[in-house]
Amino acid sequence: MVLAAPEAATPPTAAMTQPFLRIAVIEENAVRAAILVDGLREGGMTAVEVISSTDSLMRRLMVMNPDVIIIGLENPRRDVLEQMFQVSKLASRPVAMFVDQAEQDMIEAAVNAGVSAYVVDGLRKDRVKAIVEMAISRFNAFDRLQRELDATKAELAGRKVIERAKGILMRTRQIGEEQAYALLRQASMSENRKVSDVAQAVVTAASLLEK
Repeated sequence: MVLAAPEAATPPTAAMTQPFLRIAVIEENAVRAAILVDGLREGGMTAVEVISSTDSLMRRLMVMNPDVIIIGLENPRRDVLEQMFQVSKLASRPVAMFVDQAEQDMIEAAVNAGVSAYVVDGLRKDRVKAIVEMAISRFNAFDRLQRELDATKAELAGRKVIERAKGILMRTRQIGEEQAYALLRQASMSENRKVSDVAQAVVTAASLLEK
């Protein structure tokens, strides 16, 4: 069974062919780690580093700076799973997890943590490459959606602050809405700044004067 839910970040792309992907494999069991490494290398993904201990895990990941993280857990305890979910949240990379068993609440926690591919009882060498590619693809798709959402939110916030700034100019200068917006546009062009940034400066200055 595979469940997926990626998290946003600056992701690797499908155009980054396999040898150039830096992959961290977090797996304490040497046999399971070998299965993952063999599957990756047979799939052309050769830049693989195994992390066999979770000691100072985030620091080691920061030093390695992998493009993709693969986590293997044979018999995952709840506390270990939660630690790996935290890794997924903080790493902001495609994360594929291979576990031998999972409870429903842990599956939901994996999705919420941004694990890109959550594979239960499916650790086979011939599946590793396809699952990693799926993790990257889903991570990238979610990243695009998140950036679009952030841009929309920023645009809406900008419009609101422009409306506030226009209201301040209309009230203080006794001018109409079009004239107020023209003043903001003029300042924007002369200062080479966004209209929303100029508007924010007007709102901030007004709030300071009111105190």
